[in-house]
Amino acid sequence: MAGREKRRRAAVLDDDDEQRRVRRQEEAAILLRRIRDVLLRVLLVVQQLLQQNKHCSKRDIYYMYPSIFQEQAVVDRGINDICVLFKCSRHNLNVVPVAKGLVMGWIRFLEGEKKVNCIINVNAAFSIPVSIEEIKDVVSVADYILVVEKETVFQRLANDKFCERNRCIVITGRGYPDIPTRRFLRYLVEELQLPAYCLVDADPYGFDILATYKFGSLQLAYDANFLRIPDMRWLGVFTSDFEDYCLPECCLLHLSSEDRRKAEGILSRCYLHREAPQWRLELEAMLQKGVKFEIEALSASSISFLSEEYIPQKIKQGRHI
Repeated sequence: MAGREKRRRAAVLDDDDEQRRVRRQEEAAILLRRIRDVLLRVLLVVQQLLQQNKHCSKRDIYYMYPSIFQEQAVVDRGINDICVLFKCSRHNLNVVPVAKGLVMGWIRFLEGEKKVNCIINVNAAFSIPVSIEEIKDVVSVADYILVVEKETVFQRLANDKFCERNRCIVITGRGYPDIPTRRFLRYLVEELQLPAYCLVDADPYGFDILATYKFGSLQLAYDANFLRIPDMRWLGVFTSDFEDYCLPECCLLHLSSEDRRKAEGILSRCYLHREAPQWRLELEAMLQKGVKFEIEALSASSISFLSEEYIPQKIKQGRHI
């Protein structure tokens, strides 16, 4: 009796295993069909764009077949997969992102038939062009390009009339930079042969934004050569600036556990060892001290300290890495 019961239980277990195996196969088949449908739909849209010489955003593509894509992230992954498959950039597919970056300063250019003349009011913000291919007749008398992490800092410089006193171009990607901002920045650096300086918060996320400009993003690694700024210079803010400029203790924050994980993940990236060892030392110092602070902390002594002293002096004295 005991033997028959064991065999019966074993048979039941075998049946359960077989059912689970069949279910997994069916789920995998459904997933593969969905991936195929998504890629085919995206490829169909791309084909139409290229044939008709038109452009659209990833959001436009999503709304063409919302029942198939179900969410925006599906389209994003589909576009990335196609770029990897064909070893091309997103702009080669005529799929353009919506620009969020801003520019001001001593520059004017044509964007298609539209005139963008920042020189008329060097302290006014203009939107970054979406398509680099439409830019022409660039004219500038700037001495350098300044990239700032935040729109609040960008606005602070505008209010202080920073560009009136300093012949420069100021750009912000409003946090993590989008593709148009990075392409526009690279275009200006190459076209105007100007040095580019970057100002970010003294925290792991600011450092990651800085690294995105210089090395490219991990998500778009296939596009890095078209987007990165190899000669980007880190102007600040550095962890050591807190003591150098005698900032008040209330401006200093402790690194959270999430901050530490972020910093340790960045430190593991091989390019910091090869191409930017001094940057790596700064990030290690931040981790060792366990503190962070924002660009705005430099305004503690004077509301215009950032624009009138910190940035001009650092650039003039070559205090960047």
